[in-house]
Amino acid sequence: MGDEKHPYENLPIPTYEEATSSRPHSSQSLLGPEEISDDAERQGLLQYIVQHDQSRPRGYHPPTVESARSSLDLLPSPSLRGSEDATREEMEQMEVEDPLAAEDSATHPLIGNRISKHFSTFTQSLSSLHLPFRQYLPRFKLPSFRLGRFARDDAQSTARFMIFGRLFGIFIIVSVIYVLIASGVLQMGKRGGAVYADPELLRVFVQNHMNEHNHIQEYLEFLTEYPHISGLERNYVLAEWMEEQFKTAGLVDVSLERFDVYLNYPKAGGRKVAILDPPEKRWEAVIEEELAYTDPIRQQPYVFHGYSKSGDVSGRLIYANYGSRADFQLLEEKGVSVNGSVVLVRYGGTQTDRGLKVKAAELAGAVGCIIYSDPAEDGFAQGPVWPDGRFRSDDSAERGTVVITSYVAGDPLTPGWASTPGEKHRASAEESPALVNIPSIPLAWRDAQQLLKSIEGSGNMVEDDWKGKIPDVEYWTGDGSSPLVRLLNDQYEDTYKPIHNILGRIPGWEQPNKKIIVGNHRDAWCFGAADPSSGTAIMLEVMRIFGDLMKLGWRPLRSIEFASWDAEEYNLVGSTEHVENRMDDLRLNGVAYVNVDVGVVGTNFSAYGSPVFERLLHQVMKRTSDPNVNQTLFEVWQSQGKQLGGLGAGSDYVAFQDFAGTSSLDITFEGQPFPYHSCYDNFEWMQNFGDPGFAYHKVLGEVIALLILELSNKPILPFDMEDYARWVHSWIDDLSQRVYVDGPMKYGSEDETNEVANEIDETESLIDLKPLWDAADVFSEEARQFHRWDQDWAAMYYGSGEFESNVLAIKRMSHNNRLANFETHLLDLSEGGGLPNRTQYKHVLYAPEIWSGYEGAHFPGVTDAIDAGNWTAANEQVEKVAAILSKAARKLNHN
Repeated sequence: MGDEKHPYENLPIPTYEEATSSRPHSSQSLLGPEEISDDAERQGLLQYIVQHDQSRPRGYHPPTVESARSSLDLLPSPSLRGSEDATREEMEQMEVEDPLAAEDSATHPLIGNRISKHFSTFTQSLSSLHLPFRQYLPRFKLPSFRLGRFARDDAQSTARFMIFGRLFGIFIIVSVIYVLIASGVLQMGKRGGAVYADPELLRVFVQNHMNEHNHIQEYLEFLTEYPHISGLERNYVLAEWMEEQFKTAGLVDVSLERFDVYLNYPKAGGRKVAILDPPEKRWEAVIEEELAYTDPIRQQPYVFHGYSKSGDVSGRLIYANYGSRADFQLLEEKGVSVNGSVVLVRYGGTQTDRGLKVKAAELAGAVGCIIYSDPAEDGFAQGPVWPDGRFRSDDSAERGTVVITSYVAGDPLTPGWASTPGEKHRASAEESPALVNIPSIPLAWRDAQQLLKSIEGSGNMVEDDWKGKIPDVEYWTGDGSSPLVRLLNDQYEDTYKPIHNILGRIPGWEQPNKKIIVGNHRDAWCFGAADPSSGTAIMLEVMRIFGDLMKLGWRPLRSIEFASWDAEEYNLVGSTEHVENRMDDLRLNGVAYVNVDVGVVGTNFSAYGSPVFERLLHQVMKRTSDPNVNQTLFEVWQSQGKQLGGLGAGSDYVAFQDFAGTSSLDITFEGQPFPYHSCYDNFEWMQNFGDPGFAYHKVLGEVIALLILELSNKPILPFDMEDYARWVHSWIDDLSQRVYVDGPMKYGSEDETNEVANEIDETESLIDLKPLWDAADVFSEEARQFHRWDQDWAAMYYGSGEFESNVLAIKRMSHNNRLANFETHLLDLSEGGGLPNRTQYKHVLYAPEIWSGYEGAHFPGVTDAIDAGNWTAANEQVEKVAAILSKAARKLNHN
């Protein structure tokens, strides 16, 4: 009955804490563990938010990486990673979004990811909703009416009616707001919608957590436990271990990418260097290094050259300094014939690429080539040697490839297409321009000493610039009276071996197809502490930290891909085959490639890459410090007068930059010489001499992590086209110097052209560079116009309280796409396009120097023609490059 009486019940009087609680006492007791925890976390966040927002009525605007002043002292110190709860609390302060929500809305613009949160907030505060357009909407008042007797008696029906009415009102208002949002009239949410981590807190997080528990040392010690030459069992075992590390870090789509490629290996007993005649000088080289580990003994690989030609040859011994073309020409001028000889050359100097040393010897008529490490460049003349110091000992030999990467990168038998399993289309070794045609072998100076002593008195005593520092040796050239030397190099040929790249990614939520790729190669000639495992260990630590961010909910705007390449030491094989297998996708979606090879061998930070990175690199360097001096990396960089270097053919960036047009950057801490490609490049060397304490490993990890954050998470890509345009002008200046002042190259192959060049005045030129200057001017103007939109976007975004409409978001993404595609537009993709005689190289502004593979060339088509003395071809290349550059520049602002 409606008038039934109920007995009065005494309710407990609440305490002060209960009375001031956000919930009544009765509901506090019903809170589950998760709700209590959430409430406590909200209280903690409240204190942080109030502290930072009281003086900023419009909300906290995080500083960007451009700020020269670090904000480390303004932010709460992250707790140790040993506590997962503490790490999660720190991430909650960053307002990290839910990972599943990020996945679901990955293909939507910035608005889609945050609607659920805003809708919840909206429904809780309808009564205080004040829309800017509310005053323009008509006001409605529903007519009142009296409920019938049955309705008055039925309180439950009344409650249902009230609920229905409220829901209907909510539906009407939400529908109006939806229409306004969908039309782009009403902006909603920071940067268009999703809860995202404060960029500055992310930067602090990755820096503070880098190597805090010595992960890098642990990774490096494991990586260097055994030799891991590409294609052999140990390297495959390491690949499986790396795959597990990728999965443990939480990366998605982790996979082993297989290619079957041409590799060769020495046979047991198949390498000899011996003096055969005269009998009194008979001698045989040791060749192999001493054991780096004796307790217990660790197996070491043979000393050999990858991709060297098999053969058993004999000839008179000739010493040819560094083995450059100029060195062989000087021997000819002195009357020393190289034809039919076995030449001895030293590493380094005027010809740094060992493959081009062998090729120069082949072209000069030699039948074999021996390359040794002289202590003048790489031994006791520089300082204490292993095990007492960092430098190369007398028994240490430098292994390495003798392929010519400036002609072909990747598998030399499949130039331009991928060596996928089952691929039948392969060239023969004899057809490949990248493979040398005479046998070669590396030696330690301990063995080279005997060879040099054997030719004393033969030929000519050399000038000082041809002399090394081997004790008790007079450096002579040798000649036809030199001892007869045998070089045996018997290798397993026609061998196709499986190699494996390891790939994994962190998917972006705004543009998941756009990718920032971070890579390091895994294979080594022996234990490989510096080359490449210092870089591998750093990449694993960076990957671990980003994996933690991903597990806790963070997502970048663009995807991040990590890659462990195989067979880099042979010819950048793994990375090149990967690029050739995914060429169309990379040309469309590749944003940037960041490479780390030899991570740390000293204290001098160096960077090589596309000019688009210069401004970003400087900003990152301003917030990272040199461990040994009280200066930032940027301050040290400036004091040394350093600048961004060009890319040659030294590591895995080649295929990305030169074939796919993905802007690439290579970073490292360089230093004095070390036992490069020797078994003495091991963990103990790094621990004692390379980077004691691993402080520079930590700093390089910070640099890489900050670069990844900016490239993957900045609303507008931090590429600078105006910097690029300035660099192009400077490169044309350098080309002018080469053409107008230096004149035709000494080794021009067209005698008639050289005769013409000698007849004209020195100030005249056989090349008209005006088309290049005009194209560079077009580029400068288009770049200035293009970057004005950056300022327009910032004005609209910040002017609207950090809100972004769908329309503005779409324009911003289109702007970013134009930035990312600029380098792709610099590729010569015409029918039969690419550099003449090495068409695998498509970029018109970059390629390795054809006769100095480790060094980069600008306008390589032009410089190749100049080197050949072909001025007609040089002018044609100028016209082609100018047209491609102008077209690419105009695409920045026009379709």
